[in-house]
Amino acid sequence: MKGMVFTEFLEMVEDKFSLELCDSMIEQAATESDGVYTSVGTYDHQEMVALVEALSALTNVPVPQLLKVFGEHLLGRFVAKFPQFFDGASSTFDFLPRVESFVHLEVKKLYPDAELPSFSFAEIGPGRMEMTYKSSRGLADVAEGLIIGTMKHFGESLDLKRTDLKDDKSATLFMITDPKLKQ
Repeated sequence: MKGMVFTEFLEMVEDKFSLELCDSMIEQAATESDGVYTSVGTYDHQEMVALVEALSALTNVPVPQLLKVFGEHLLGRFVAKFPQFFDGASSTFDFLPRVESFVHLEVKKLYPDAELPSFSFAEIGPGRMEMTYKSSRGLADVAEGLIIGTMKHFGESLDLKRTDLKDDKSATLFMITDPKLKQ
């Protein structure tokens, strides 16, 4: 997992909680990297799991909720650091399909060794889209937070329904619907 994800996570913990809590989380997680990450480094994703579990234990906030909040935070950071990813997109429905076809291609140029999740999309009618997230890391909560952050970025009130696929533990289906266009 790319170090940028770790550095952004630590920044979020400092911003939303405190530097002291961030230090306690790192100490409790006892990761191999000992909480020292560079944005261009690559680290075992189990270190992120250990950090989030430690944060959950320290704050009594469930892990899924922390990961969703992190996904929202991460979307905001992507907007600030990579505004070109959002150029030409005017809505969640415009932007999300570009993640796989444009954003991930650009990320691979910056970080050729990045192991990225995959996303597939199906438009199933006006204002209705299915998005399938697939990753062996099981971070669908982060993906959900990224979707929520995208909706907030575009100022949209869309319905989001999540279905964890039982036949493929690495896949999650998200149904995104514009309630104004329901038939």
